[in-house]
Amino acid sequence: MQTTYLKINPADSVVVCLSPKKKGDLITVDGRKIVISQDTPAGHKVLIKDVAEGEDIIKYGYPIGHAMTSMKAGDWVNENNLKTNLSGTLEYTYNPITEQLTYTNQNRTFKGYVRKNGDVGIRNEIWIVPTVGCVNGIAEKLVSKLKQEISGGVDNIYAWHHNYGCSQLSEDHENTRKVLRDICLHPNAGAVLVLSLGCENNQPEDFMAMLGDYDKDRIKLLVTQRVDDEIEAGMQILRQLYDIASQDKRTEVPVSKLRVGLKCGGSDGFSGITANPLVGEFSDWLVAQGGTSVLTEVPEMFGAETILMNRCTSRELFDQTVSMVNNFKNYFLSHGEPVGENPSPGNKAGGISTLEDKALGCTQKCGKAPVSGVMEYGDRLENTGLNLLSAPGNDLVASTALASCGCHLVLFTTGRGTPFGTFVPTMKIATNPDLASRKQNWIDFSAGQLIEGRTMQEIVPEFIDKVLAVASGEPAKNEINDYREISIFKNGVTL
Repeated sequence: MQTTYLKINPADSVVVCLSPKKKGDLITVDGRKIVISQDTPAGHKVLIKDVAEGEDIIKYGYPIGHAMTSMKAGDWVNENNLKTNLSGTLEYTYNPITEQLTYTNQNRTFKGYVRKNGDVGIRNEIWIVPTVGCVNGIAEKLVSKLKQEISGGVDNIYAWHHNYGCSQLSEDHENTRKVLRDICLHPNAGAVLVLSLGCENNQPEDFMAMLGDYDKDRIKLLVTQRVDDEIEAGMQILRQLYDIASQDKRTEVPVSKLRVGLKCGGSDGFSGITANPLVGEFSDWLVAQGGTSVLTEVPEMFGAETILMNRCTSRELFDQTVSMVNNFKNYFLSHGEPVGENPSPGNKAGGISTLEDKALGCTQKCGKAPVSGVMEYGDRLENTGLNLLSAPGNDLVASTALASCGCHLVLFTTGRGTPFGTFVPTMKIATNPDLASRKQNWIDFSAGQLIEGRTMQEIVPEFIDKVLAVASGEPAKNEINDYREISIFKNGVTL
C-alpha cells in the first residue's frame, strides 16, 4: 500500500502528509501509533512527538522554528503555532564539508548556436534593449513591424521593456546598467538593437562602452533623438541584423557549455520533497558534466545558509557567502522589516510555515555539489560548477537576474503554479500531480510522480532528456504562451 505521509529525516519531529488527513486518522511512525488530532491538508506537517512551548520543531533534520505553545503528537503544525527562530545578522564559522557525488560525465550534447566569442546560445532571437523606459513604445512598434516583414529565419523577436535607465542614482543606477549590459551580451540573442532616447542618465555612448569587446556586426545602437524618423532608422538597422542572425544554424555542442538557473516560486509542502530535490539531482548531474548551475533568492537561504557556506570550496568563497547573506539581512533591517517574514499566503496554504521551512526546501535545488563561485547582482558568470548569485526572492526579479548572469534557461519549481517567463526559457516543474494535471498549459514537467510511486532514479533521466530537448530548441510552455518579460531590482530613490 502506498504511504500517505513522509518522514524526511530520521531526526525530524514532524511528518509531511502526502494526502489529506482527517481528525481521528491513525498513522504509524517508527513503530508508534499516532492519532491525527484535526483535519490536516496534504503537504502540511503533523507532529510525531510531544513538544513544549519554545521547543524547536525539526524538519529536514534542522530546526524550522519553535513551538508557540505546548503541542501533542498528532497536532497539525502550521504558521499559527510555529514561529521562526530568525532575527538579525549572524557570525558564522567555516566548517567545510564535501559531499560524495554519484554522477559521472556521460559526454552528452545538445544543439546550440556557437557565437563568435565561443559562447553558446540555446535560442537565436533578435532583441531590442531600451536604455531607458521612455522608448519602450518605440521598441514595441519596431518589433511589430519587423514581425510583419519577415517569416522565419530566427526563433523570435522581442523588446525587453522596463521602467528604468533614468532618475536613478549610484548603485541603483549601476544595477540597471549592468543588467541591461548582460542582456545585450547574452548568447541567446543572435542580434541586438540597443535603443536609446539620448538625454537619459544611462547615456548611450557610456553604456555601449560597458559592453566591452562586443560583436559590432550584431549589436547596434540607435539614439532616437538624433534621427528624424526613428521608426525608419530602426527598421533599417533591424533588417541588417536579421540578415546576419537568420544565417545562424544549430550545431552539436557538449553539455559542459550549458548554464542553468535554479528558482522556485509558489512553493508548497511538496516542494522540498519532490521538485526541488529533482532539480538538485539535475544540478549535480550538470556539474558532473562540466556545466554550470546558479542558485539565487538570498532571503530564501535564511535558515539554511550554513549548509551552503560549508560547501564553499575556499575560505574566500565562504566569506563572500557570509557577506551576501548578511548584506541582504541588513537590507531588510534598514527598511524596518524583519528578516524572517517571508512565506507568502500561498506558501502557508501549501504547508510552508516559516522561512526556515521554506529555505531548507528551497536550497535543495542546488543538490550537493560544492560551491565554486559567488556573484553580486548584475555580475556575469566566470566559474563553472555551482554558483550562488545575490538577488531577492521575487520571481520576476530573481529569474531575470539568473538569465542576466548568463544562464541559458531557468528551472522553476512550483507547487501553486505560475505562468510567467523571463527573457530565457523558463521551465516550470510541478511539485504535485494535481497542479500538473490542472495546469498543463503552464507545466513542463511533473515531479509529482515522486508521490505517485515512481522513484527518483526513474524520473531523473527523463528530466535530463527534457531539459536538453528545451536547450536544443523545444519550446518551454512560457514560450508557447508568449509569456516573457524582465524585472530589474530597484534599490534606491527615484529622482
